[in-house]
Amino acid sequence: MNKWKLRVLPLMLVAILTIGLELPILQAAAQWLPYETYYKDGFGQLVKTQAAYIPGEVIGYNADVSAGSGGGESEKNAKLQLNGPKDLFVDGRDHIYIADTGNNRIVQLDEKGAFVRELSVTESPLKRPNGVFVDSDGEIYVADTGNNRVVHLDANGKLLKSYGRPETSFIPESFKFDPVNLIVDKRGFLYVTTLGAFQGLVQLDTDGEFISFFGPNKVAFSLFDVFKRFVYSREMYQRELKKLPGAIVSAAIDREGFIYTVTKEIETAQVKKLNIAGIDQLEGKSDFESLQKNRSFGENFYGRERGEKPQLNDLTVDDAGNITVVDTISNIVSQYDTNGNLLFFWGGEVSAATSKRGVVTAPAAISGNSKGELLVLDSTNNLIQVLKRSQFGQLVHQANALTQEGRYEESEPIWNEVYRLNSQYTPALIGLAKAAYKKEDYKRAEQLFRKAGVVGGYSESFWQNRLLWFQNHFGLLMNIALVLGALYLVRVRLTRKFFPKWASDVRLPPKFSFFERLKHVFYLIKHPVDGFYAIRYEGKAGIASSIFLLILVTASYGYMKSGTNFTFNAAVHVGVDLLPLTVQFIGIWFGFVVSNYLISSLLRGEGRFRDVFISSSYVLFPIILIGIPLTLLSKALTLNELAIFSFLKLSIMIWIALLIVWMVQGIHNYTFIEALFVILLSLVALAIIIILIFIFISLSMELINFINSLYQEVIIR
Repeated sequence: MNKWKLRVLPLMLVAILTIGLELPILQAAAQWLPYETYYKDGFGQLVKTQAAYIPGEVIGYNADVSAGSGGGESEKNAKLQLNGPKDLFVDGRDHIYIADTGNNRIVQLDEKGAFVRELSVTESPLKRPNGVFVDSDGEIYVADTGNNRVVHLDANGKLLKSYGRPETSFIPESFKFDPVNLIVDKRGFLYVTTLGAFQGLVQLDTDGEFISFFGPNKVAFSLFDVFKRFVYSREMYQRELKKLPGAIVSAAIDREGFIYTVTKEIETAQVKKLNIAGIDQLEGKSDFESLQKNRSFGENFYGRERGEKPQLNDLTVDDAGNITVVDTISNIVSQYDTNGNLLFFWGGEVSAATSKRGVVTAPAAISGNSKGELLVLDSTNNLIQVLKRSQFGQLVHQANALTQEGRYEESEPIWNEVYRLNSQYTPALIGLAKAAYKKEDYKRAEQLFRKAGVVGGYSESFWQNRLLWFQNHFGLLMNIALVLGALYLVRVRLTRKFFPKWASDVRLPPKFSFFERLKHVFYLIKHPVDGFYAIRYEGKAGIASSIFLLILVTASYGYMKSGTNFTFNAAVHVGVDLLPLTVQFIGIWFGFVVSNYLISSLLRGEGRFRDVFISSSYVLFPIILIGIPLTLLSKALTLNELAIFSFLKLSIMIWIALLIVWMVQGIHNYTFIEALFVILLSLVALAIIIILIFIFISLSMELINFINSLYQEVIIR
């Protein structure tokens, strides 16, 4: 038996025993879950999965505080009665600390949710505390928002120090120091989240001295901003509202010292994993990196309109580096692995009349304990919902942790079990593919990566398979090359002997048949301006040949879209619908023909509509000449040759653009500058035509709906 199997066997036995003991409870609980759990891959495809977490107990609701109060008979029946809590923190002992904002205190509960004590700092009372953090020594830090300070308490709750607004010239005068959340690293440095602080976290040393702003977001920059830079004057810029980056709303820190931030009001990169230099470690780490250049965090269910940006409010990080975030608008909990790859997301409909166990009405904060449970703070119902890992969730976390540690072979049997439970769960396919790659089973790895839709892994596996193929067939390929070279030399000698040079100069009289007109496209390649001039004045091309060429070009375009290898065209993973692409291609082509004819007619162009129609078909020939070989070549290339593929694809567009310029010159008898000007006006006219078509379709639909509503009124009455 292999060594890795000997290592995996005890691990599997423990996992099966643990799951076997919990399975009856978990299965019974899964029958009444108030929410559904989903996974979404890089293509946006939703997959319904087994629940990753199931509702557990509820903490803080009507809890008895008499045991920890130390009071007399009057306090025997005292209740906890939270009031608008904003934050919670779970320490190394699984004790729970709650920032009870409305009651101006910090409440400590034990690992079972029983009341331990409350901290109100009598020597300097708290005022609307919004955040709490406990370090490894048990010392407590409070974001005392109402007093515009951070409070540092010892393990017994005694005030040690208070940090107000830092006195430094590096902070602008307009900056308001309203702490709402904070974390502390191993050095004792504080990272304070302030209300609306788009500059980033306020980093303070152990004495409360300002160090810098840490981990700020970047300002989004659009094409319209580029336009304004060229057009706007200094006075116009000064009257413009300043564009500010999104403000960080919460932060967390893991056991390795990475700092995580979550931001509202932005569309991408809402979650960041920052190292000590403030560099985001999640950027470029996605399994679907080629599909998600600008990754978004905060998921939503299929069928719900996502007109609003994700409103992520808080996050927590477990010991394995898994990131869990909550959305305050949709009440959805999303969980990602240490590289930011989605694992699950879930949520249930919130009812104002009743509350369901496991469904949070207004999630204010989230944290996790050592047992892998999630604690979600509900600021409306003033309680904490506890979510426990299910059997499926436990398997996924266990397998994913091994995968992240590089122990692919050990994770394989667990991923196989996950795949058995849900064959559509993509992370299981990715885990199995990585295990196959580690074992040098590149063919299986290539198949699994392709099935999972992971372009990078597929390309690497394909590269290994291609290398092995070349190594095994190198001798055969060299022999074929030698034979072909010898045949070419023989052909050259025979041609010189039996077909003298003068014979090649014999030319047949020109015939303007269908095939002769079709062959004219090859003359255009060598002499584009003269070739288009010949179409206009010598009839070297006809309607039939141009339509036939257009059909071939359209077919080639469809073949490029659907036949390009998965490495360079990930859309083939979910299938390519050629009908709308074909209609769009033909529509834009015909729109350009019409717009170019109309514009040239107004500007002394000599070309007829027939000439523009025929020539516009011939200019698309590079799609056939380069597109088809490039599509075939893509099946033998990897991402390492992306530059070659991109260059050849770009050459098609450049060649077509040059042919269009030469076409306008040849058939309309323009100069080069005049041709460029006419093409620009033609594109503007094309845009106007498209806008008018959309307006016409919209008005037609409105008219149809109006007529239908009138008909319904008549029928009802």
